[in-house]
Amino acid sequence: MKNVEATFPVDSQLLMVLPRASASIRHPDAGVPRLRSDADGYYLELRVEADRTDDSELALTRRVPLENLSAEEWEDLKAEYAKLDWSICATKGVSNGLEKIQDRKTQRLFMALITFLNPRQVSIVLYLYKLAAQQGTGPIVTFRSNDLLESLGYTRTKDGGFASKLRSQLNCDLVNLHRTELVLAQSFRKNHQNRAAKVMIKSILRIKDYEIDHVPRDFDLVKAADYTYELADSYTISLEFFDGPARTGDCVFFSNSFDITQKLGSSAKSDYKTKLLVYLASRMKWDTLHEGQFVSISKKYLFKNLDLFGSNSSRNNQIFWRTVDELTQDGYIFGAQELPGKNKISTIQFQINVAKLKCA
Repeated sequence: MKNVEATFPVDSQLLMVLPRASASIRHPDAGVPRLRSDADGYYLELRVEADRTDDSELALTRRVPLENLSAEEWEDLKAEYAKLDWSICATKGVSNGLEKIQDRKTQRLFMALITFLNPRQVSIVLYLYKLAAQQGTGPIVTFRSNDLLESLGYTRTKDGGFASKLRSQLNCDLVNLHRTELVLAQSFRKNHQNRAAKVMIKSILRIKDYEIDHVPRDFDLVKAADYTYELADSYTISLEFFDGPARTGDCVFFSNSFDITQKLGSSAKSDYKTKLLVYLASRMKWDTLHEGQFVSISKKYLFKNLDLFGSNSSRNNQIFWRTVDELTQDGYIFGAQELPGKNKISTIQFQINVAKLKCA
């Protein structure tokens, strides 16, 4: 009997948006974060402009609505914003760029927008889609915090729990995914046809409910993300890009063996394997697979979406091909080869293992 790889579906619209929505502040299409106010309220937002030379390079804005903000607090926030040199965040790291901000809430707010959908957060989203398939409750997923921390590969403390820093990081990740909105207007292709879409405002997920075990605690979800190091014991969330129980068939199937383990001592931004895997899944929906397995992508776009910038081309190439080897070892691709292209811009052709990563 033929061995069939167990998989779970992830909505194609989400995958088509993810690489752009997760653009770092170093990304050439990303603007600097800005504060904006209108009749509906106050916002912190970052715009990613479209690159007109490629259909997949859509424009979008990610924004955090600043709710319950007084006029005085708005002026204070603008004063803090004026202190920042965003080029330092891009060249020397986000923490260095934000060190002048003394207020923890303001610092975490800027940090959340700049690092939105880093590979760890993307891994969390994919984990939740896998749970949705297992639980069979449509877009609504309930999970234990400790189960997710364990799946992320973190080590338990002697009392069986997890370090407060890790617990805080998870709550911040979940709240950032909950309250950061994506604003975009784009024609998404389905079955190779253009489908018009109105302006869309969506979060990746929304936290519907959370629980604290045993002893009642004065726990506030957003305050915990802004000020403290707390985490609820369980969460119920809604996957906002989820098509529902009937599905439309427009999705990509990931292997159930998808590994979200975080590398010890490594920052999320260095997880090139997750970046490349998600980008390949995205391009499988934007483009057409050749002979059922092959997808060809400009090296320029690959490096841009893997956050491989700078003049050290040797280092960038090393990281890229090492990442290709990792995906090959994990069985997602059978390999890749570099092909010469027009105007000295190479193309990388990937052979996808459709047993572990396939389009519906």
